[in-house]
Amino acid sequence: MQNDSKPVPPRWLKPMNKVFMTLSKTGIAMLELPVLTVPGRKSGKPRSTPLSVLELDGQRYLLEGFPGADWARNIRAAAGRATLRVGRKTEEVHLVEVEQEEALTVLRAWPERMTDGAKIMLDAGVVTAVTPEAFEAVVGRCGVFRIEVAR
Repeated sequence: MQNDSKPVPPRWLKPMNKVFMTLSKTGIAMLELPVLTVPGRKSGKPRSTPLSVLELDGQRYLLEGFPGADWARNIRAAAGRATLRVGRKTEEVHLVEVEQEEALTVLRAWPERMTDGAKIMLDAGVVTAVTPEAFEAVVGRCGVFRIEVAR
């Protein structure tokens, strides 16, 4: 059974994200935690957040770990335009929200490949367990985005 109340990220997550972003800006490459920058949907100002990127079958994916996450709302408003930075290397990307079948493949892999993020989602009540089946249950509730190189 899935928790339908609005999940709340842990209190330590925002301060920890700031630490990760500072490390990234200094050039310390954190391959498993790149920084996504998207124009704010209201202000248009760049909004940055470190996110886990899952590589699966030659593709890269992001998971909206909390329904209604600001970065996901911003990316939808920005028609998928964003930048992804690892250390000092930045690439222009286009994020495509995937359909259910592709999303299920990613969701099944997430708890096994992205264990830290999966545990945060469990602690926040987004999922009921760190299993492929529990992650499948959030399809349509937590967006899955494929990262493509911008053209």
